[in-house]
Amino acid sequence: MDLRPPGLRGRLRRPRRTIAAAAAVVVLAGAGTWTAVAADDAPPVHRADRVMAVNGVHLDTSYFTPEAAGRHPAVLLGHGFGGSKDDVREQAESLARDGYAVLTWSARGFGKSTGKVGLNGPKAEVADVEKMIDWLAEQPTVQLDKKGDPRVGMAGASYGGAIALLAAGHDARVDAIAPAITYWNLSDALFPNGVFKKLWAGVFVNTGGGCDEFEPQLCAMYQRVAESGTPDTAAEKMLQDRSPSAVGDRIKVPTLLIQGQNDSLFPLDQADAAARAIKANGAPVDVDWIAGGHDGGDMETSRVRARVTSWFDRWLKKEPGTDTGPAFRVTRTGGVDSTDGAAQLRSASDDTYPGLRSGRKAIALTGREQSFANPAGASPPAVSALPGLGGAGGLARLSSLGVGVSLDFPGQYAHFDSAPVRDDLRVTGTPTATVHVRSTTEDAVLFAKVYDVGPGGTRQVLPSQLVAPLRVEGAKAGKDVTLTLPAIDHEIDKGHRLRLVLASTDLGYASPVAPATYTVSLKGALEVPTAPGVSTAAAPLPSWVWWLPLAGALIALALLLTGRRRTAGPAPDPALADVPLQITDLSKKYAGGDRYSVRDLSFRVEKGQVLGLLGPNGAGKTTTLRMLMGLIKPDGGEIRVFGHAIRPGAPVLSRVGSFVEGAGFLPHLSGRENLELYWRATGRPAEDAHLAEALEIAGLGDALARAVRTYSQGMRQRLAIAQAMLGLPDLLILDEPTNGLDPPQIREMREVMIRYAAAGRTVIVSSHLLSEVEQTCTHLVVMDRGRLVQAGPVAEIVGSGDTLLVGTATPVEEPVVEKVAALAGIASAVRTDDGILVRLAADGSAQRLITELVRLEVPVRSVGPHRRLEDAFLTLIGGAA
Repeated sequence: MDLRPPGLRGRLRRPRRTIAAAAAVVVLAGAGTWTAVAADDAPPVHRADRVMAVNGVHLDTSYFTPEAAGRHPAVLLGHGFGGSKDDVREQAESLARDGYAVLTWSARGFGKSTGKVGLNGPKAEVADVEKMIDWLAEQPTVQLDKKGDPRVGMAGASYGGAIALLAAGHDARVDAIAPAITYWNLSDALFPNGVFKKLWAGVFVNTGGGCDEFEPQLCAMYQRVAESGTPDTAAEKMLQDRSPSAVGDRIKVPTLLIQGQNDSLFPLDQADAAARAIKANGAPVDVDWIAGGHDGGDMETSRVRARVTSWFDRWLKKEPGTDTGPAFRVTRTGGVDSTDGAAQLRSASDDTYPGLRSGRKAIALTGREQSFANPAGASPPAVSALPGLGGAGGLARLSSLGVGVSLDFPGQYAHFDSAPVRDDLRVTGTPTATVHVRSTTEDAVLFAKVYDVGPGGTRQVLPSQLVAPLRVEGAKAGKDVTLTLPAIDHEIDKGHRLRLVLASTDLGYASPVAPATYTVSLKGALEVPTAPGVSTAAAPLPSWVWWLPLAGALIALALLLTGRRRTAGPAPDPALADVPLQITDLSKKYAGGDRYSVRDLSFRVEKGQVLGLLGPNGAGKTTTLRMLMGLIKPDGGEIRVFGHAIRPGAPVLSRVGSFVEGAGFLPHLSGRENLELYWRATGRPAEDAHLAEALEIAGLGDALARAVRTYSQGMRQRLAIAQAMLGLPDLLILDEPTNGLDPPQIREMREVMIRYAAAGRTVIVSSHLLSEVEQTCTHLVVMDRGRLVQAGPVAEIVGSGDTLLVGTATPVEEPVVEKVAALAGIASAVRTDDGILVRLAADGSAQRLITELVRLEVPVRSVGPHRRLEDAFLTLIGGAA
């Protein structure tokens, strides 16, 4: 189940407009009662569909009950804006199987329900819920706390989450709630700091079926604000009165708040305000920041459902031993799973909710006073989030390639930079900064954002694509303003900078149409919250890992023996002492061969990198690795590891671990005995083996005491990786480590590589699985016919293509395609079955293309590079693979 409102996922629902006559709850019609039988012998669920007459409207409802007789706690399950009761059916059935009586309904104006959309008005949707609670109190299947008072909880996402909060404030019979990705103050959400969030407001109205399908006063308010571009006091009050914040002092029930990090509609500060208010009332409150949101991303549906169920088990079933999770949990993303394309998620948690300003750290910014323009008509606008488009897979893919969709136009913003951070910096919460603002007009509207800028300014990322709008009144005389930036959870890597940007426009918001000049200067440091009490859970230890055969022991023994009679080699290079690998003009031609296996090869590998060595058969990959391990001598050039030249027996080889194909363990010995034998053969002290750490990674458990002949292939792989990592080498070399492994084992191998490199060590992997390399490696070296074809970050090599596929929700007519082709920076545009294939000119960019597509009202569903690593690889080697 997607927590986002269905209407915001591309489905538009038109309400049916009839008038109900009854004011009380009356069952007008029933579509029958039947049993829904679950698969896998799960308990069956009984469902009854009814149309109820409630407060002058007809509500389409479904009632789900467990098979077990007796009374059960009840749950009211609301749907998202633009959706219907059908969107929560699966969750309703699951809750019923867990012993709850569940009532779902289509809200006014949605699905088959009648009436006007009231945006959860107290006398409309909230009153409807109170009547449904009355109805639950009369059902023989519902547990009662007293006559007329059912034991009832409420859950839902977005619109359905808000009604849960509102009902808890209006009706004391509600006992527990679990709202998700919703608002606390709708006025603050749509009019943040007095600035109109025009794109999201337009999405709301269109998803509701158009302005006429809303209550007349709501329609009139929207049209008034949309025309003026500025929210007035009456508009703010109208939305505030429909917000949970209006009854915040009366919400005193256990509350699980689930909020999305990827959400420009209802950002994290909405859940923060709710948490602080409800906790102040003395109620238990847990906060969970999920990876997704209204702008897309992983909604973590299964995990969220399970936590909601646990929450109700604790507070509705009164089971005190139920584990409801930590007081605060945040999901952190770390890479992509190549087996299914999903983001890899990790949790971080704290025993208390830290809020948005915990553990603040001052980051000095530099930059002179800067003046910039608010252009006439507020055009062209800067781009941050793109409502309705941010969740598309193509945009996520662009972001993963280091091509953000954010765009600031020169002359329309000021920026202030920090120095490169000396250590990794995790920002969890709301950064703040104070600036002085002056304008040629009385008021100014600014859009503040903090970028994560890579070394050399080559990569600029706007965390979660979030921006903070701000209306500054009285700016003509000059004014100090404290900026409250969007709440985020984002890691700034060592060596990156933070960049504070203040822009005059943003595509998602209404800006003054009159031209003006804004002047901004710094008044202090950027304060960033670090939430020091929040700790990230360790990645689950893999159940297996790659391996190094016994041949490695023989090699180590040979190195030990030859080391005693080695001759003096080139002196170490101090400048390369911290560089894991530097290969310079390396060449090798085998005796009797008619061509070089490796010719003039040069590349460099830095600490912490996972480097993929790619090339077709015969490209010279294996020869290069053999030279790197000191097994064969090059004919020309040199290899330096941490500044030391490589030759057979070089002492620096003790810092290199290697994996080569082929099993070679002694079968009659146990796993532990094989490892101990290998290490003794190296001649190094036993305490240097770090055997315990290697065994922990291998995760063989009791199998270590068994003879290797009893091991499965996967278990031999686990033992081999432990052997390769004995001594915790600074440079790990792996040749085709995934051969013969199934997808789960490949996924676990990737975990090992990434974790090993994350500790500051370096991994070089040669593999034919291009999808795996694409998702695991940070950098690539591509070889063909013994020569270097290309080297660099994966993102640059994959994303260096100039062709983008623009996926569209509906077919695009040829005149529109012609307009796209005529845009500046576009070399060509061709209509396809999926949308438009666009080739960028030399001066074109994905960011500008997205901006122009939005202006042309192209129904964009996704934007992404029109190739994968496989495409890039075949392009680089000319299809020779």
